[in-house]
Amino acid sequence: MTAPNPAEPAQQVEIRVLSRLDQIGQNNWDACAVQGKWRPEDPFTTYRFLKALEDSGSVGAGTGWDPNYLQATMAGQTIGVAPLYAKNHSQGEYIFDHNWAHAYERAGGQYYPKLQIAVPHTPATGRRLLTRPGFEAAGQSALAQGAVQLAANNEVSSLHITFCTADEARAGTEMGLMRRASQQFHWFNDGYADFDGFLAALSSRKRKNIRKERARAQDFGGRIIALTGDQIEPHHWDAFWVFYQDTGARKWGTPYLTRAFFDRAQETLRDDMLLVLAEKDGRYVAGALNFIGEDVLYGRYWGCTEDHPCLHFELCYYQAIDFAITHGLSRVEAGAQGAHKLARGYMPVTTHSLHWFGDPGFSDAIARYLEAEKNAVDEEIEIMTDYGPFKKAHVEEQE
Repeated sequence: MTAPNPAEPAQQVEIRVLSRLDQIGQNNWDACAVQGKWRPEDPFTTYRFLKALEDSGSVGAGTGWDPNYLQATMAGQTIGVAPLYAKNHSQGEYIFDHNWAHAYERAGGQYYPKLQIAVPHTPATGRRLLTRPGFEAAGQSALAQGAVQLAANNEVSSLHITFCTADEARAGTEMGLMRRASQQFHWFNDGYADFDGFLAALSSRKRKNIRKERARAQDFGGRIIALTGDQIEPHHWDAFWVFYQDTGARKWGTPYLTRAFFDRAQETLRDDMLLVLAEKDGRYVAGALNFIGEDVLYGRYWGCTEDHPCLHFELCYYQAIDFAITHGLSRVEAGAQGAHKLARGYMPVTTHSLHWFGDPGFSDAIARYLEAEKNAVDEEIEIMTDYGPFKKAHVEEQE
């Protein structure tokens, strides 16, 4: 694809479009993504995570995720970067636009390729227009407008910025992008001293149910271990790969991540990960993988080779809450979908994305759709919050 001309409001900023991360370099990328922190807000936009996807073949040729990384420079200094990909399908995004694609093509258009600023295969909220501290306004403007210009220059149908922050959604709306509201379930730490402190905030029936589920899960006939950093060893990935393949085959047909990704993760990401495994008779029979952010734990993948009652809830949800409380994290994001999370203390929240379409008529139709969808999402979140597991007084305090 050809690079865009610099956008008018950011004439001092040069935008480059690059096919490999090493063309930008780790220092330049992480100056914007990590902003000098050892533990970033989330690990998913760090150089080490995106490079693991690239080096392992989880993005690139044959995957439908074609890297077109954006780099914004001013006077020779990198002030912003963005993980942009050309997509020829809508898999691995979790902000679903299949109906848009069908409508666009029924009207005679070609929906793919499209452009996507996102973390591949990762429905976790975080910054997408990554800027060096002090260059937030100029960097965000240049990256967003550069991405739109790139889409227009190459006559692709659309640009999507998915799972961006609420602040980015507001800024993008002011730039003329369309904002979309979606929904996830997150657990919030209300200063709990321990898991029992969390349970005390629940209604009696929900509290008893969770205690019963934990007891059933922990009675599966083996032990549950939680590993992070150097505790994670290569043989653990051999077991987890089997779990991941099984889940991926059932959910998506083909797993999104390659086996090589987990080898790369062992080298560069193990300090960013919490791996929870269930072991029975010397064999690992189930596992859940989480990523650790500055103040949030992100639940990502689960799988098993044996079915045991409530073990999924224990490994994915309750172990994550335990870890968050112990380490003083404010939130657990449990991934996409799943109303069953509500009964386990994970409350509905709004997530955000931004969209641009080159065709004015289709753009107007999408804008009307998004307004109706937002109203439906807001109403659903309000209803589900009322049906949440917490004592009424606790919910009122949080509000």
